[in-house]
This record gives sequence, C-alpha cells and structure tokens, in this order.
Amino acid sequence: MKKQGRITLIALIITLAVTSCTGMGEDENYPIRPVQFTAVKMTDSFWAPRILKNHEVTIPIAFGYCESTGRVKNFEIAGGLDTGAFKTIYPFDDSDVTKIIEGAAYSLQTYPDPELEAYVDSLIWKIGLAQEDDGYLYTNRTIAEMGYGKIHEWAEGGRWEKTNILSHELYNLGHMYEAAVAYYQATGNRELLDISIKSADLVDRDFGWDAYVSYPGHQVIEMGLVKLYRVTGEKRYLDLAKFFLDARGTREDGDEYAQSHMKVVDQTEAVGHSVRATYMYSGMADVASILKDEAYVNAITKIWEDLVHRKMYITGGIGASGGNEGFAEPYHLPNMTAYCETCASIGSIFFNHRMFSMHGEGKYFDILEKTLYNGALSGVNLEGDRFFYPNPLESDGRHARSAWFGCACCPSNICRFIPAIPGYIYSVTDNDLYVNLFASNEAGISFGKNEVTVTQETLYPWDGMVTMTLSPEKGGNFALHLRIPGWARNEAMPGGLYTFADSSAESYSLLVNGEPAVTTVTDGYVTVSRRWKKGDRVDLYLPMPIRTVIADEKVKEDSGKYAVQKGPLMFCVEWPDNPEDKVLDIIIDAKPVFTMEFNERMLNGTELIRTTGYRTITAADGTVVSGDTLGLTMIPYHLWNNRGRGEMRVWIPHNGLLQETL
Repeated sequence: MKKQGRITLIALIITLAVTSCTGMGEDENYPIRPVQFTAVKMTDSFWAPRILKNHEVTIPIAFGYCESTGRVKNFEIAGGLDTGAFKTIYPFDDSDVTKIIEGAAYSLQTYPDPELEAYVDSLIWKIGLAQEDDGYLYTNRTIAEMGYGKIHEWAEGGRWEKTNILSHELYNLGHMYEAAVAYYQATGNRELLDISIKSADLVDRDFGWDAYVSYPGHQVIEMGLVKLYRVTGEKRYLDLAKFFLDARGTREDGDEYAQSHMKVVDQTEAVGHSVRATYMYSGMADVASILKDEAYVNAITKIWEDLVHRKMYITGGIGASGGNEGFAEPYHLPNMTAYCETCASIGSIFFNHRMFSMHGEGKYFDILEKTLYNGALSGVNLEGDRFFYPNPLESDGRHARSAWFGCACCPSNICRFIPAIPGYIYSVTDNDLYVNLFASNEAGISFGKNEVTVTQETLYPWDGMVTMTLSPEKGGNFALHLRIPGWARNEAMPGGLYTFADSSAESYSLLVNGEPAVTTVTDGYVTVSRRWKKGDRVDLYLPMPIRTVIADEKVKEDSGKYAVQKGPLMFCVEWPDNPEDKVLDIIIDAKPVFTMEFNERMLNGTELIRTTGYRTITAADGTVVSGDTLGLTMIPYHLWNNRGRGEMRVWIPHNGLLQETL
C-alpha cells in the first residue's frame, strides 16, 4: 500500500469552515463561475412549478420506492439492523438512495422541510452503520460476507477486483460523495461527509500507481472526489480523481463501452455507454480546470465536436443504441429506437456547463438549453411521478413513462437535477456577469467588488421578450453578457448537423434604459460594458418564428423530413390531437404554413402549433400519394405521453419527395 499524509481533525474543521460557502462545488477554479442555484429565486410559471413538484412529489415517491424495493433495507441489513440476503437486483442500487439524498439537499435549500430533513438524517445514520470499520461501503458484499446469500456475479472475487467492469463499487461511492457535500452545505450536518471522507481515505490507500492500478467501470467518482477536495482542501482526493482518469487505457481488458480502450488524453470520439462517457468528460473538465491540464482540455473539446457534429439528436438527446445504452456510428440516429437515456441528457448538461465555464462560448449553452427543454425534460411527466428511461423521437404506441424501474438511475437523477436548474442561469467572473438562460427570477449575485440584484421578467420559453432590471448595491463598472441563442441567429444547432430549412430575416434587439444598444455577437453573447446604477433596465428581444429543421443528408433516417422548432422548443405530432389518433402516416407540405396559439387548459398550459397535413396512401403500383387534407396540431416534445400511449413523431415527412401530391 502507498503512504499517505493525514490531516488532523483540527485542520479539517478549519478547512471546512473556510470552504463551506462554496455552493454546489463545481465552480472552483473555472475561469467563469456559475452563480449557485441558492442565489436565484424562480418566479416563472415554467420552471418554478416543476421545482416545487419535484420537492412535493418526485423526491418523496423516489424515497418511497427505495423503501419498498429494498434499497434502504440493504443498508439496514449491512448495518446489523435486520437480517436477510441482498434485496434488490443490482449492486449499484445503493447509489439511488444517495442521489435522492443529493436532490433532497438541493430542494431543502429552496423549500425548508424539517420532516424531509429528519428522514434524510435517518437514512444517513443507516448508511453509517453499513460502513465497515476500515471505510469500505458496498452493501452487496458486506451482506454476503455476513453469511446472507451470495455476492452478485458482477462483484465476485475480492474487493475492487471487478470495479473496472461491472461491480460499481466506485460508482456507488462517487454518488455518495456528491450527496455528502451537497447535504453538508445545505444543512451543516457532516455525518455523511465524515462517512465519505473515511471511504475516500480507504480508496486512496487501496488505489494508485504504487498500489492497485484500476479505474471505475462506470465513471462518477471523479466528480465526487473533486467535490470532496474542494470542501476539505485535501489534495489527495484531487490526485486520486486524476489517477482514475489516467489509469484508463493502461489495462488489457479496457474497452470502448467504458471509455477505457485508450488513454483519456488520446480519445477524440464519443464512444460507448453515453452516461459513463459524459460523466467522465465532466470529471476531466473538473480536473483540468484545477490543474490547468491542456491535454485534458484538448481531448474533451475534440470529443464535444464529435458528439455535437455527428451523434446528437435534434432534441439534444444522445445515445442512439439500446444495446450498449450509448453511441452508435456517426450519423446513425434512428428515431423510434432512439435510446437517448434521461441520465445521458443530464450528463450532457453537466458536460456542456463545464465546457462553457472553461471557454465562455455560447455554443455550449445552445446545446445545454436544447437538451434541457427537450431531451432531459421529457424524462419526467407533468405530475412528477412517471419517468422515461429512453426518450425516443417517434413512437407507435409502445412507449410510456413508468412509475419506477428495476434500474432506477433516471428517476433518482431527475430528483437531484431539477432543483439545481436555477444554477445554470447566471455565471460570473470578477468583472463579468453572464446571462445564459432566460426565466423569470430574482437573483442576488456577488462577483468581484459587485453586489447586484438582478430581476428577470419573461414568458420564456413561449415568448422571446426578456426584461432585466439590475440594481447594484453601489454603482459599479462591469460587463453584462447576454446570450443570443443560435436559433435566434439562423442556427438550428452548432456544428451543422441540423439546419433551418430557410433563413429568417428577424433579428434580436437590445435596449438599455430604453435606448438601442449597438452590439455585435461574439462567441454567442452580446456585451454591454458600463457603470451600472440601481434600476437600470435591459430589454432583450429574441425572435421566435416557427421554423422547419432539416438534418444533414448523412442522417438517412431524417431524409425528406422536417422537425419543427420554436425558440428552444422542439415540437411533435401526438395521437390525441390529430385525426383518427394516428400520426405515423401523415405528411406536411414542403413549404408549410404554421399558426400558433396558447392553450391555458391543456397540459398545464402550452403552446400549440397548427398546420396542414395529409394522410399518405400507398397506391396499387407501390407509389405513395397524398390523401385528404388534414388539420394537424403539434405540442412541445417534452409534453408527449402525458395523456396515455399512442403514436408520436418529431420528424415529419414532407410531400416534396412524393411521386404524386395533391
């Protein structure tokens, strides 16, 4: 075993006291720092109700399923509170409990809830009982070694022996570390943090270039270790995160599925399991931001380009293949069988947020926003109690959200992601304030010598008019950077994989205190630099015409089809709104005319797009012709399957390629 230095308890307490105000812990050392979600109070009608629903419905039912399925019982048995064999299907089921704890930590900072906090405290006590004396924590092995049943086949052998394949020993710990930091910062309760420090010290003793050289088969511990490093100041945790990344590609049993087929600095393409991949890229970004590792930055920049330019769906979803729950070959993007795991969309958001924080380019938020409003949000229903694992772009009626899954990573990920969304709106440097996303909110933001209250008022994403009032505590000079989304500049998505079918002459406009501001877009942002005073008003108008999108001709699945977009939202046709409850055999005009209306009673209030379509008919000679004219209605993609099973499609054929049309 390698030697290690140990910090004293007193030094640890001092370090924790100094660093406890760092927020969620992913901003340290990035050139551009996110404003933590705790500083942003949502006042809008789009996200605020969803965040509240997550607190009132999603988190409680997720904890309930952890109880009823045996996930909590596993900790109780390992901790000596009960007897019996391991209760659940997978050895990574421990992680669901800690992911929901992380979500509860974030939610408690917005909605104080003594009952929820007391319940979480009881779970943490059970987790502590399940931890072995030396810090090892993995209920499946502990229970088996207590004489109850057999260890899962994915973890047979000794500790850590199969961690690079399927045991998920390190994966479980990574999620626990993230939860521990979040809960400590939310409540001041350090019990889970102490459990995590004890665990991380064991992992640091057992792994290393002069100890056991291996890595996690499912990445996430890298991000967790960086968060532990930030909150404790113990550099060994940062070094261990880098070790786990650098150890990839050093063993003969590495493979593309787990991104261990070559050294991470030599990887240039997004391959393998998409959740593992995006967690790894996010961990690389965290390490690179602290250590200024250009090789890491170069690698993940090339990977981002491969992902966005060749392997991403128009919804922002990633991972075309269900077989590996991940990436297929370039441009292979089938719609009905699209996997697009909810966890992968969340991982992509983590990755793009970090890329922006490194580079300050709006294209990363263009992808983040597209994924947020479409591929990620579709993962949970309006009631907050049903979930998608895959998020296809077309359905024949076989797809439906489920109340829970045997592999429940997606519901637990939703629990921790939704309450953190306000933390993506603003970013800062000492002299800059970035407005990345648009939603009605009130934020108190500190950066450099500035203390500024920012109020946003907007009906976004339904409307592109955004009014901001800036009130510095004292007048101050700083640069305000406002993102002008690509879709407001005739760019459907960065990279050219998707383009608008035609150009729009509408342009954004910007007023400062009622006067037009002369600006240019640089790296996706317009900048207003001035001495700001209390009550200064900024009016930003982003045009939101209804646009048709076409895919690169290499995407054969989308040839001759349109996707329909308005602002950040992708729309789809779904069975309840269209004739005969069928949409898979319809086409639209090659030059469609759209109208839009807002329906307050439908789907908790939503925009509807209407156009003309036709039912296709196959003639006796095999030719496809257009049938009777139909009135078609489209809804935002994220709202589909809230009214039961049925047909749906995002990409709609147009009659420009038919051999006969009316």
